[in-house]
Amino acid sequence: MKSNKAVVKVMSPIAEEEDLAPQVREILSKLGENPDREGLVRTPHRVDQALKFLTSGYRMDIQKILNGALYEVQYDEMVLVKDIEFFSMCEHHLLPFFGKIHVAYLPRKRVIGLSKIPRIVDMFARRLQIQERMTQQIAQTIQELVNPLGVGVICEARHFCMMMRGVEKQHSSATTSAMLGAFRDRKETRDEFLALVSKSNGY
Repeated sequence: MKSNKAVVKVMSPIAEEEDLAPQVREILSKLGENPDREGLVRTPHRVDQALKFLTSGYRMDIQKILNGALYEVQYDEMVLVKDIEFFSMCEHHLLPFFGKIHVAYLPRKRVIGLSKIPRIVDMFARRLQIQERMTQQIAQTIQELVNPLGVGVICEARHFCMMMRGVEKQHSSATTSAMLGAFRDRKETRDEFLALVSKSNGY
């Protein structure tokens, strides 16, 4: 599979110092609202700050996240971090999607600090995304950083673009997966991963 250079630092199209408030104020006006009324006076500023936080993954540096937390160890059994909660923004409608991600890998003489895996999830979730790409980016990044025998990622999410508009199905969810190396090639490895995930959440 062709590698997506997921670990390269990418700068945000929204710079931290750029003020989005005037554009938000204009949008409010075009929607028929009065941006000067009491409840909306500070809304452009709040939206500016919220959008910068929700897209902060563009400005995250993977090496700063990692901070040297790769350790040589004689361990070759599966490492699994499951039920990692995330929130992201659909790039098609700028509406949230949210859920849980489960990440596993088979070490090849080194492991990554456990807390770094949720941070990697956040790095890709805090961007304008689609669920399928985000799932693949997380798997490929761990593969590139740790060089394990394989990586498995499962993402379970609910999308507001389906719940609030369009088909308006409030209880539907989507599941995506990325299986690299041993997780793709070995059925027993993949089955073990799925069994461990299903113990807590019924996947």
